[in-house]
Amino acid sequence: MLPIISTIPLRQMASGDVLSLQVYKFIGQNPGKKVYIQSNLHGAEIVGNAVIHQLIEFLTTLNNTDLIGEIWLLPVCNPMGTNQRSHHFSSGRHCAYEAKDWNRIFWDYEKDISQSNQSEENQLLSFAKSQLDLNVEEIRTNFLNAIKQQFLKVSDKINSGIGIPYTEKLRYKLQSLSLDADYLIDIHSSTNQGLNYLYYFNNREESAKYFLLDFGILLDEYDGDAFDEAFIKPWLALEECFEQLGRTIQFNVEAWTLELGRGMEMIPDSVNKGVEGIKNYLKQKGILSQYFELDNIPELNSEMNFKTKSKATKYYATVGGMIQSRIALGAEVKAGEKLYQILSFNKQGKLPTIVDIFAHKDGFVFDVSANQSVNEGEFVLGII
Repeated sequence: MLPIISTIPLRQMASGDVLSLQVYKFIGQNPGKKVYIQSNLHGAEIVGNAVIHQLIEFLTTLNNTDLIGEIWLLPVCNPMGTNQRSHHFSSGRHCAYEAKDWNRIFWDYEKDISQSNQSEENQLLSFAKSQLDLNVEEIRTNFLNAIKQQFLKVSDKINSGIGIPYTEKLRYKLQSLSLDADYLIDIHSSTNQGLNYLYYFNNREESAKYFLLDFGILLDEYDGDAFDEAFIKPWLALEECFEQLGRTIQFNVEAWTLELGRGMEMIPDSVNKGVEGIKNYLKQKGILSQYFELDNIPELNSEMNFKTKSKATKYYATVGGMIQSRIALGAEVKAGEKLYQILSFNKQGKLPTIVDIFAHKDGFVFDVSANQSVNEGEFVLGII
């Protein structure tokens, strides 16, 4: 099966060159769910591009009867960020011109209607009341249509002729491709020395196990306008509205951020984990036919360790200096255990000092800074 390949112009540079997106669409013989997978939203986080490449190679070996529904894949989804450099380093986490994190720019339907709504009653709650007697699929169709109608107002601004900031155009292009997906996967890597894990949302633990990763972090609090959040937040909010009205509904809509490896490096183990996990997810969610078998891949990781984002603690340098020793990434720690040691040159006519930092609570080291030279107030490690 060969994909439909669509090239989408994105931005013309001062030199006249045009940056573009390229989407690979695999469409099965039988209709079904839509899966949207993108990578490299942050410029240094390149592992996901190799994951998508291997998924493309895998999907081309299938017959169109093996695929139920469709899969859209978008590698290098942010060419501006990917091409950004500071000396030898890829620094494409932020749009330098607008001073914005590339993953904090996305349009959020829930936020949009709450800001524009002048009436006292919650607009989502009103919608839920109007849908109480309908089945879940009918509600999903009606709500998606409402989201699309509101999104059309964004396109009006895009086409107004007065121009818009580039981050707004990028978010429009990416969200116009993904807005109607059932399952969305955004592949990232740690800025630091992170593990392979995923971020997930409320009541999606069982599906999280299909990615075969060792741990996941529940996003019980939001960073604001991230790609996965902007996609699923309206659906989660609508589920809560129905709960208030005495009806329990869970939409078959899921969003995932996979954190694989670390920035600026193509790590084979992280690539393999991403490819195997996504293949298995597609199989277990019914995107791959029940008759198609995956070799040597378990159905789920029943021992997956779940954590909660609000319980995470970030440790920052209390003094400037050099980190001489530090607890290992992935280690379990107890309250009172030494986490790291900073060698500080105080410039106060005194000998250099060693500052020991201890854990405030039990936890698991899931994130460690890449740089062992720190100014006061800079990130050292994260425990959850």
